[in-house]
Amino acid sequence: MTLSIGSVAPDFTAETTEGTVNFHDWIGDGYAILFSHPKDYTPVCTTELGYMAGLEDEFAKRNTKVIGLSIDKIGDHHGWMQDIKDVTGNDVNFPMIGDSDLKVAKLYNMLPADEVGSDGRTAANNATVRSVFVIGPDKKIKLMLTYPMTTGRNFDEILRVLDSMQLTAKHQVATPVNWKHGEDVIIAGSVSDEDAKKKYPQGWKTIKPYLRVVGQPK
Repeated sequence: MTLSIGSVAPDFTAETTEGTVNFHDWIGDGYAILFSHPKDYTPVCTTELGYMAGLEDEFAKRNTKVIGLSIDKIGDHHGWMQDIKDVTGNDVNFPMIGDSDLKVAKLYNMLPADEVGSDGRTAANNATVRSVFVIGPDKKIKLMLTYPMTTGRNFDEILRVLDSMQLTAKHQVATPVNWKHGEDVIIAGSVSDEDAKKKYPQGWKTIKPYLRVVGQPK
């Protein structure tokens, strides 16, 4: 199945470092981030997992859960967690899926359907299992990112995107280039000037007829 933004995130049941997870049930009524790793004990991913663990409070503020995936077995994950703490100082505080049969990786198009299981695979074989999915309360995919093996992911950007998604889901606005929480936003094109006057009696700045900028809604 080909996935895209707006697709229902495939549901699955999997074993994790925190027990069995039924994905859609686990997401609940908030947002979720599913992010994957090619193999345990890989250097870039070690730094990433530790950084994500350090963002626990930030994700909690945004009603967002985090779950990791690696194609190695649960027992390997537990050993890797100690390395992650040694390197970053952070305890891994989110579940990690053991996907040695590649079930979830294939479900999310991270690997071709005919790929074999994890035994004997190398990090190079698993290069495509390095993706980020942001999933909304409606269980639909809101964001998809895939990174190359040698480039660490920017999880501060994921926080920025979450802020934008959650703001624009509540208000008829969009966020401009490099927007950060608290900065001006764009009034959606679907909002007429007449309706905008009701929403924003303080007014807005018209840069072009189709580009109207206003302070971020409270």
